Amino acid sequence: MTLRPILIHPDPRLKKLCAPVPDLSDALRKLADDMLETMYDAPGIGLAAPQIGTLERLIVLDCVKETGEAPRPLIMFNPEVVASSDDKSVYEEGCLSIPEQYADVERPAEVSVRWIDRDGNEQQEDFAGLWATCVQHEIDHLNGKLFIDYLTPLKRQLITRKMQKLKRDRARV
Repeated sequence: MTLRPILIHPDPRLKKLCAPVPDLSDALRKLADDMLETMYDAPGIGLAAPQIGTLERLIVLDCVKETGEAPRPLIMFNPEVVASSDDKSVYEEGCLSIPEQYADVERPAEVSVRWIDRDGNEQQEDFAGLWATCVQHEIDHLNGKLFIDYLTPLKRQLITRKMQKLKRDRARV
């Protein structure tokens, strides 16, 4: 497996609508495996293909955070929310493409998601809590939407400026 570089906002690829995955290939399975390794290494709980510059509908996530609890890595090709609750929840979200920036985002508290797994089988599962927030956050990436798009224009602009400075600083090193 290979660690992939994670794009930092602002990057035009992070704002693009991703194409559906027509057929699973060994290359796409390897990409998913690389994404999981990259996510765990970052460390994060979710990663979407556009965050590594691939504009396809693929996300990975693992929201198990308790020490001693077995990891539960999920690979989702063409994920889609098929139902969501009227109840809302607020979580402080962050993003591997917007490092060290966090903000409260309100989303449906529970969602039902359908996707194709690594083996090409259709899956559907209901998610709540952190899992629901994470899967919605990652699916947003596939639609060119970032968590900062839920914030006021002023907050979004402030975070974008911080990211521009971070990118300049990293380029100098």
